[in-house]
Formats: sequence, C-alpha cells, structure tokens
Amino acid sequence: MLILNGFEHSSIEKAVEILKKGDVVAFPTETVYGLGADALSPYAVAKIFETKKRPRFDPLIVHIGDRDWISAIGDYVPPEAEKLIDRFWPGPLTLILKKKDAIPDIVTAGLSTVAIRMPSHPVALELIRGFNGPIAAPSANPFGYISPTSAQHVAKMLGEDVPLILDGGSSNYGIESTIVSFNEGRTYLHRHGAISFEELSATVGFVYEKEKNNTCEAPGQLPYHYAPIKPLKIIHAIDEINDIRSSFLAFREPSETPISKYVKVLSSLGDMREAAANFFSYLIELDCDDVDIIYAENIPEMGLGKAMMERLMKASKKYRYITH
Repeated sequence: MLILNGFEHSSIEKAVEILKKGDVVAFPTETVYGLGADALSPYAVAKIFETKKRPRFDPLIVHIGDRDWISAIGDYVPPEAEKLIDRFWPGPLTLILKKKDAIPDIVTAGLSTVAIRMPSHPVALELIRGFNGPIAAPSANPFGYISPTSAQHVAKMLGEDVPLILDGGSSNYGIESTIVSFNEGRTYLHRHGAISFEELSATVGFVYEKEKNNTCEAPGQLPYHYAPIKPLKIIHAIDEINDIRSSFLAFREPSETPISKYVKVLSSLGDMREAAANFFSYLIELDCDDVDIIYAENIPEMGLGKAMMERLMKASKKYRYITH
C-alpha cells in the first residue's frame, strides 16, 4: 500500500495507471474518501465489492469529471435535475437517472437506474479526468462501517487491500452526498447528506421523502450502514450515560462533565457545518477497544442535522438489536 500526495501530478499518473489495470484506488472527495474503480469494467468493480466485503445488492455511485459525461452513462435528464446541477455541481449531490447499457449491472445492483455525481475536490476531479472515464466509488471503508474522512482512516481500515491511497487532506464536508431521484416532475430525496433538504427545496420547490421499501434503490440504505464496531445509543441528556467504559459524542459543549472515558464535541457552539465536518472522524476516534458502548447526543434535525441523525439512527440499530 502506498499513500501519495494527491496534489502531485505524478501521484495522479500512478493512480490512473492502477485504475487502467483494473485495480482499485482510494481517493479524496469533498464528502468522504472513496474506493474507486473503472465504472465500465464489471471485473474492476467486482474488486470494490471484494475489498469492502460489500453486498452485491447495494448499488454504487458513479463519479464523472464533467456534466457532459452524463449522456454516455445516463438517459434523459429532467428539468429538475438540470436546476440542481446548475446550482450544486461540482459538489456533494448525487442524481439517480435511468442508466444506459454502458454501465454494468454490478454497478447498479441490477437496477435500471444509475447514481451519478461530479465531485468538487480538485484531486478527485484530476483523477477522474486523467483516467478519462467514469469511476465507480463507494466510501473507502469495510462495508457498513464509519466512512473515512482522511487518508489515514483508509489506511487503518483497509490497509494492504488497497494498492494506492491519494492523500488530499481531510474532507471538507465530512458526510456523504445527498441523493435524489426524479419522477413525473417530482424530486425525491433518498438520502440526507451534505446538501440539505432546505437547499434542495429552495432550488426545485417541494421535495418528497422517498418511501422505504424492500429494494435498495440508492447507496447507504441498508440497515447497519455507518455503524461503529461498538454499539451506539442515542441519548437526550448526559444523565442517561450509565457506563464509565463508554465514549460520548456530544453535539455541543456539555453543561456538565459526563462520566464517559472519552468525549468528543462536534461543535462547541452547535454549528452544523463544523459538526458535520467532524462527524465521522470523531466517531472513528471514539470507537475504541477499551469501551463497551458509544453514547451520542441527539442532534437537532435541521439542515445538516438531518443527515447526521439519519446516520446515527442507522448506527444505533446495532445497539437495539443487541439489547432486544
């Protein structure tokens, strides 16, 4: 495994060489670090699933280097999607569109749709454009675990299973992209993320929350996504912490000292953007061998708070499963 400075052209050239051989490369985006492979090669994409131990029925996001690339992999782009592209691309927004045959079924888990986004991180864009083709990339972590926001996180989680990690510093947003789809003039939200529900609504009008069903239509919708190894419990007050061998993830500076062995504060002033940027990184730090449980403070569900709470709720399902 190599960790190279992603801002150096020679590093990009090395990464492109590895991708063209059908192997995987970890790279930074503005959301989290991704594990990428040639999106048009089913054999290369299979390497992603093998490395992450990811179920084959969980679709991947395809990353592109220019909006014009959509026509090669996706079908009709509705007006609502065009509005969102104009405002948020390049950036942390993923669009679900009808796919073209060029995209292998392994990328989309056999669905007729494909998830597409154009990242804004300069290293990600240079890699994709240098490769000159779409790159399929979920988060660069073992399936279901906390998403990595630094090259060091990737190295710790996946180690020698990844031949090259491009280091582009800490992710700016620290939380995954927002995912939306479109049908008959309506915009549907599949996953809360770095672009808030309010920002979407201000651009396209009313946004519908996609109802959950038994089909995994977008990445990050399986039950135990984003879960640390240790069980996690969401609490509303510090006095709910009753285990000294615990970690505590606080939204803002607590008014009293918790009994937990380790404490991380997402934002001392309760700033949502700062909290989101620290979210996964702090969860990784709190997932320690010498604790029995992680307590997480309830986060106000406004703006980016919805995205963070969505992930905490998924992580907490492991705790509810263990205790029932």
